[in-house]
Formats: sequence, C-alpha cells, structure tokens
Amino acid sequence: MATAKTTTTSTSLLPPTQRYAAGALFAIALHQAQIHQTQPLGVPPDDEPTEGERISSSSSNSSDSVSEDPDLWVHENSALLRPVFRFLDVDSNAWPGLEETAGSSPAKHHVGAFLRLLSEDSDDTSSQGSDQELALSKAVDAIADHMGKNADSYNSKKEKHREYENECREKLSAGEVQSHSETVKMSSETAEERYSNLIGVNYTQHGATSTVDQKPIEEEKMLSYHKKIKVLYELLSACLADKRGDNKKCARRRKGYDARHRVALRLLATWLDIKWIKMEAIETMVASSAMAVAKEEESKEEASKSAESKWAKWKRGGIIGAAAVTGGTLMAITGGLAAPAIAAGFSALAPTLGTLIPVIGASGFAAAATAAGTVAGSVAVAASFGAAGAGLAGTKMARRTGSVDEFEFKAIGENHNQGRLAVEILVSGFVFDEEDFTRPWEGHNDNLERYALQWESKNLIAVSTAIQDWLTSRIAFQLMKQGAMMTVLSTLLAALAWPATLLAATDFIDSKWTIAIDRADKAGKLLAEVLMKGLQGNRPVTLVGYSLGARVVFKCLETLAATEHNAEIVERVVLLGAPISIKGEKWEAARKMVAGRFVNAYSTNDWTLGVAFRASLLTQGLAGIQPVNVPGIENIDITDIIEGHSSYLWATRQILEQLELDAYYPVFRSIAQQE
Repeated sequence: MATAKTTTTSTSLLPPTQRYAAGALFAIALHQAQIHQTQPLGVPPDDEPTEGERISSSSSNSSDSVSEDPDLWVHENSALLRPVFRFLDVDSNAWPGLEETAGSSPAKHHVGAFLRLLSEDSDDTSSQGSDQELALSKAVDAIADHMGKNADSYNSKKEKHREYENECREKLSAGEVQSHSETVKMSSETAEERYSNLIGVNYTQHGATSTVDQKPIEEEKMLSYHKKIKVLYELLSACLADKRGDNKKCARRRKGYDARHRVALRLLATWLDIKWIKMEAIETMVASSAMAVAKEEESKEEASKSAESKWAKWKRGGIIGAAAVTGGTLMAITGGLAAPAIAAGFSALAPTLGTLIPVIGASGFAAAATAAGTVAGSVAVAASFGAAGAGLAGTKMARRTGSVDEFEFKAIGENHNQGRLAVEILVSGFVFDEEDFTRPWEGHNDNLERYALQWESKNLIAVSTAIQDWLTSRIAFQLMKQGAMMTVLSTLLAALAWPATLLAATDFIDSKWTIAIDRADKAGKLLAEVLMKGLQGNRPVTLVGYSLGARVVFKCLETLAATEHNAEIVERVVLLGAPISIKGEKWEAARKMVAGRFVNAYSTNDWTLGVAFRASLLTQGLAGIQPVNVPGIENIDITDIIEGHSSYLWATRQILEQLELDAYYPVFRSIAQQE
C-alpha cells in the first residue's frame, strides 16, 4: 500500500526513527486499551491472567491474528492506527509488522524496547528543534498550571454544594434519610449476613494493584520530560488529523477525536509518567492552534464573497468561542511565526498576557508557535468541535420523539469555548424541582466541557414526590420501624414473594414510575441520536447518571450498540443507583460502546429503589443495589456513602471524586485515603 504523503516530513517535531517508535508505542497502547475493556486493570492478583493469556483471549491464536480479526482496534479496517502511521510518515512496509507486534505479543517486553529507541539521539537533532521542544513543554506547563489554578473557585463550589446538601436534607428529613438510622439500628448484623449470602463478596478497588500496565515503564526514565511532551503532542495531532487514505473498508464513519484514541493516549501517558492534566493542556493547545489555522484559511476563501462563510456560521452557532479568537497583541510579539495558530490558544487561556509571557519568554513563544503551528496546519480539528452541528448548549430537540416533551442541555462550569477536546454529559433522575438537574453536579471539578441534561422534569418531579410522600406515610414509617425494609431487600435479591401489605401500599407509585421508566428509555434513545449526529462535536464523551438518569445513559448505550460503528463516541460511563435489570438487559453490548472505564456504583441498602422497581426486579436483579457480573464493568459498593436513594442528589460529587475517573485503571479511594 502506498503511503499518502503529508507535510509532516518537513514539519514533524520528531526524526524518522523516533516517529516509528512513537507509532509503535501508540499501537501497543491501543490494543492494550481494547483488552482492558473486558479485563480492567486492578483485578485481584490471583485472578489476573498473564499478558499472553489476555492477548489470546482478544484475538485468534494464529500468527496472522491481526490481519484476520477485523474486530481488533489495531486492524487495518478500524482506521484507528494506520492514519496515525500515515500522519507520522512511517514507512508503509512497516505497518503490518507493527500491527502484529501490538496485537499478538506481550506488551511489557516491547514497550521498553520502543522507549529505548525513542530515547536515542538522532542525527537530525538541531538547536532549533531543541528550542522548539523546550518551548512546547513550557507552554504546555503554563496551560496546565492555568487549568489547575481553580482551587479558590473549587472551594467556593464545594461550599455551595454543602449548602445544597443541607437544603436537600432539610427538605427530605421526614422521609428516607431520617428513617435510615432506624433501619440500620434495626439489625445491621443480620442484614449484613443476608447480603453476603445473597450477593457474595464484591471486590472494591481502593487504589492500584501492582501491574506493569498501570505503572510508568522503567525505560521512561531514559526520556526527558520535554521529549515525552513532544511525543504525546505529535500523537494527539496524528489522531485528530484522521488521514485514512483510500481504505474503502474503513469502519469509522466520523472524523474527529475518537474515544478509543483518547483511552490509548491515557494509557500511554501513564506509561510515560505524565500527569493527565498535562495531556489535557496538550489537547487544548492543539485544538486552539488548529482552529486558528482553520480561521486563517477560511479568511482567505472569503474573497469569493460567499453568502455566509463557514467560519461565520460556526461563530454564529456558538461553536467557536474564546479559544479561537486570534490574539493580535501576541502576533506582534511572535513576529508572525505561525502566530494565528498558537496565539489564539494562549491568549484565550491566559487572563492577561503577563501570566504567560514571563514563563517562556518572547523567543520561546515564537518557537512554540512554530512547533504547534506546523503540526496544526495539517490537523482537521474543526470536525472535533462539531462545526457542522448546532452544538449542545441551549439546544432543544427540534422534534419530539414519542412522548418525550422536554430534552435540553444546560451548560455548567467554566470550561466552555476553551478548546476542550472532551465532553461530559450529566443526567439526574431523582428530582424535586428543576435546579436538581444541575446542582448535584456543580460541586465536582474537572477539565471537561460539561453539560447537564434536563429531561421530562414534570414526570420526574411527580414520581420523586410520590415516592417521598409514601416514605412519609404512616404505613411506611411502621414498616421501617419494624425493620421490614431490610427484609424486603433480601426478598428482592432472593426473588421471593413480596409481603401483601407492602404490595398494596406501593400500588399508587406504580403508574407514575411506569411512565417515568418509559420516558427514560425514550430519552436514552434521544441522547444516542444527539451523539450520533455529532452535536457534541465528535469529541469523546463521558456519561454520568444517577437513578433514572443512569437508565437514560444505559439506554443510550443500548441504542448506540444497535447501530453499527458507534464505538468511537463514548469514553467513560458511571451509573449511580441504576434502576436497570441485571439479567434482562444487553450489558455486554453496552460495555462495547464504552472505550474506557465503565462503573456501576450500587448501594445494598437502597430499598427505596427496590420498592419502586419491584415489577421487573423479582427474577432479574437490579444494578442499583448489587454488582453486575459482566467482564469489564467496575462494581463499586457505595453503601457507606448512600443513606437512601435521595442521597444521590448531594453525594454524586463525593462519589465521582473518590472514583478518580482521570486515572486509567480502576480506582475508588476510601474516605480515609482522602483525608
């Protein structure tokens, strides 16, 4: 196969041998990331397979397994790896060998070898290249430092979140939360014994176990920090460039930033011992640079006097904001060296020029501009920002699907129009007024572009209120006082018959709950439709939902799985207190739609969820109160955090922080570890 030449031969930051090594490392990381979909890192050591066993379980045993298995991410038709090789200008004759190495050999032996190759000095090394490398890493550090300086804002958010928690507790004090202590007092030892017998012991990850994959590779110490940043920068640029060549069997339908690429880069950054916030800074730098280049190119085409330029449409649609506005002052400082490319990103991120210029100096700025601009010039990152779509913020569904009357995204946080190359969508599912769609999520701090989905508020408020009213009723109080609710959970898990008194008492919840379940399923399909249309900008998406919101997320994944070639959209998923049957749903198919971590957080004492979902739970189990036995799903027991189902309103922030989602491997810190 002939290699499609690009401008990278003259403008790449890496010499040929190092580009080859970088491509090989990325190939290995990509395949390891696929393996960890069903065999996450951090499983108990006694159960962990060897590296060779992992490989053989995900590909055939023949020597040409990669060429014959189109389901592998490193297969030619996946269009995940060869475009990266093409961008790096790796000799096409070496591609099959690199794919085979990545797909059928123990990773730990080859990663070190390619890191050593990457560390070797090249004859192509020049003072100009060293200056660019140094300037690039300093620029990335400056952006990462800016991203990390949100402590004051974060503390303010935490204080507001505490106020929200107090408001919720006061509002719900007569119901579930108050009764929690009575329930626990009832017979905690007996209940504990019941659960251990019914559920079995669940392994909860409280940090990283020792495996080569999740730790820095020993040979990474041979590389300078500047070299590591340069390698990650160029690999990200290669992922975004999306140079697929003439492969008509390509399975990828969309251009942009593939979720599987981001997961592989996350693993590679772990091997290189580079903090993820540095990778997020690289993403922002590349995005801002490339968008500014796109603006410059578009301005040249405006001479044709079209009715409305693409750039004007993007800007009008809110796709391009602060991160793509050219910094005229910085253009003067850099002397015009790729000025629109890098100046745009820096000027948008730095509150004032003084916060950044002293860090790298004017000459360093020019060097970084040249380094970033030359790469960005061949990156079609506009697709990653969804230039063809209307965006998420403030967009309501133009048409209603089924009986869903409300479906709207609310922008939250300060990371909008800041060149973020990843999106987070947060879905509430147990609400008492409209602010409960956004306030549970506001206390959490990350560097994603974040949106809360407001959906079917009328029905959700109705069912939440009905449940709360029942909890405050005399019969519910008596049942709780007698300890009947713990018996109910045991009954549910054992698939036995319910007490007749409880069945009669909860009948009035059923109609509202049934409607809410139906709307959640339809909202999930709508969410999948939004993602498939690329309204999030063809950027990797993290989906988090609690209660019925978790069901929306799961039904979205099921819908994506029902249509081919949607595996590139979702990077991570967290389900909290999910009203989803364990046996009656397509968990394996949903897992395949998530490139990285898939977390099911459950509480064994959430009898409210069990009562509300009793109709389909009796024989199938429920994800919100017990583990899901599907390979690749992290089951996290949060019983110690959740007092009752309404606790998810204020406990989501704490759970997400303890999960440390930016870690590649499964992590759930205990409260003691946080302090």
